[in-house]
Amino acid sequence: MASRRRSGSGSKRQFKEKVVQIYETILKGEEIGPNNPLFWEEFFLLKPKLAVLEAEILKLSPEQLQLAKPNLNDLFAQCIAILADNASIRAAYGLQTLCGFLHTIFKKLGETQADNNVQAIEFLAGFDSYVANIQKLLDFCHLFLEGEYTDSIRGLCLKLIIILIIGTDNLSQNTLIEYIIMSSIFECLVKLLSDVPTRQKHGYDVVLIITLLVNYRKYDATNPYVVKLSILDDELALNGYGQVITASLTDFCNQYNVEHVENQNSSWFSSLTNMVGSMFISEEGAFRSQQIRANNALLLAFYEAVHLNRNFITTLAQTQTDASSPPSPNNTLHNNIQGLGDLPSMPVAFDVNLQPSNLLVTFFQYCSIVMQDTKTEPGANTVKLCFLILGCISEDQYANSLMHDVSLAFKVRLHRLPMRHRKLASDKTTSSQSLVCTLLDLLVEFMLSHMMKKFPMELYVLCIGIIQRILGYQKKCRIRVNYVWKELWTALIALLRFIVQNESYLGKKMNIFELCIKVVNILNFFITYGDNFLPTPGSYDELYYEIIRMHQVFDNVSSMALRYSMSEGDFKEDALKLNNALFNVRAIIKHFNPKIDQWLASSNLSTPTEDQILDIVKKNYDSLTLKLQDLLDHYERYTEKPHYTSFFTGMVKSILSDTRSNFGCCLQNFTNIASEYPTH
Repeated sequence: MASRRRSGSGSKRQFKEKVVQIYETILKGEEIGPNNPLFWEEFFLLKPKLAVLEAEILKLSPEQLQLAKPNLNDLFAQCIAILADNASIRAAYGLQTLCGFLHTIFKKLGETQADNNVQAIEFLAGFDSYVANIQKLLDFCHLFLEGEYTDSIRGLCLKLIIILIIGTDNLSQNTLIEYIIMSSIFECLVKLLSDVPTRQKHGYDVVLIITLLVNYRKYDATNPYVVKLSILDDELALNGYGQVITASLTDFCNQYNVEHVENQNSSWFSSLTNMVGSMFISEEGAFRSQQIRANNALLLAFYEAVHLNRNFITTLAQTQTDASSPPSPNNTLHNNIQGLGDLPSMPVAFDVNLQPSNLLVTFFQYCSIVMQDTKTEPGANTVKLCFLILGCISEDQYANSLMHDVSLAFKVRLHRLPMRHRKLASDKTTSSQSLVCTLLDLLVEFMLSHMMKKFPMELYVLCIGIIQRILGYQKKCRIRVNYVWKELWTALIALLRFIVQNESYLGKKMNIFELCIKVVNILNFFITYGDNFLPTPGSYDELYYEIIRMHQVFDNVSSMALRYSMSEGDFKEDALKLNNALFNVRAIIKHFNPKIDQWLASSNLSTPTEDQILDIVKKNYDSLTLKLQDLLDHYERYTEKPHYTSFFTGMVKSILSDTRSNFGCCLQNFTNIASEYPTH
């Protein structure tokens, strides 16, 4: 007998913790705590085991679930009732149990009724009382979030609100959100963002809640959260909102930088196989893609703030001093992925990271990483969201003034996609320069690195649109930016050459003329208005030199446009527009090429130098005739509806799914609740 009790014996029957035994009793439909009037008070003194509770509920058959329904109704009611004991650990454990319980019931019932988590609440509370129970829960949440309560209580309240929001795949069909929106929780959320300690602990959840509620039925009716976010002018709260986004994106960038250095320090072959080009199809790449998707909620939060709130623009270039980051998907997500160890979390020893930073600096570096994957649909969607954010920023007068302010100079590390025609380790750390120069570097890099068979046409259109807005601001304000414009011109011409070379393939899939017109009109912008913003007269000479040097590309573009304009195909009208747009470029080529040929003949030379051509250009400006082209700085201001409604609906659905799938792990983080309550 003694041997059976020996510690470590394989035959020893394992004892279950009391709380686990109670879970089993509840789920078997057996009588709970007979003859014990203090059963529930004692139950809520036991530390919850949410993973066990979830596993046991998910194992139930529909018949077993119905058998357990009376007990589940009782558990739900008792979890709410115990919250009135708000100063004791019972309330915290009750709230924790409620979070795990609700999350699991939504998941369980969602297997058969995915579109309506109201049915889950009805299942737990009954049809007649579910509204009263939801209202009670929200009243307690308001009390705990607004008052002086423990961090765990606050954190669990936020988790509970998130559970109610993410219970369905379709956010706008979740009528529970109506009750949340009509409550006074927005003011509590703003207060949490304004206070540094609470922001550091709960900032991610607060921003996630605001973002999801802003997207509830925003195309169908007036959404109070859209209005509240639009008019929010609390500088501390807006700055806190931005710092939450910055902290999580910075965390991602730092982890990426560490891995990047490790790859560069390994062998050439190892680097070649492990760098970004292949990482998105590897196991590590799957993890990286999940990290990027986890940050999409914060990107959407960034977009909503930039799009809706002009006061938020003032925080974009503010130096970040709040170094602590809230728990974010980047810090916790890798714990869920089997087969992958923890990524390094030490600070990265780059000089650029020792420089002052802000949200825009961090966002530019983040964009340079995520835009390397446009081949997958989720990857392309993330880049699209980044470009929409940049588009909103580039349309804003004040944001432009910040980006063009030479006193706001930053070094930024822009990551570059490994390509065959350039060195593998070709990342670019910019010199200390104004933010607009870094943005232009980012856009030029995108143009040069995405000329591929799976051509991201929409992203190129958005990219060119951002450039047009930047140039329009410079022309309007007569700002001369000290930028190497030749890099932009070279990228634009290379893009035209790629389109012409792949016209037979691309022309069958998309309207390549739409993009060609936009590219040519950027060059026309420089030709027509360059004297308003180019840094020196010599910049004009360099522009003309590039056009003359690459004249064969423009000849081919013109021939392509002429061919389509003479046919009766779908793109005839756009081909005619492209031909008209090429007028000045062709005029420059036709004017200067004979002059160059004539000079070469008279000088007995076959190949001129760049300086010789520039000299010819300078001497022959006066006889050049160009056509004044209007509306080159005109663009349709960004509107989300109707162009992007389906995109944002899909993005929100993806964020809901990702949040829901990783939520169980988030609830496991509440392990030290007891330490916040004194023992007597």
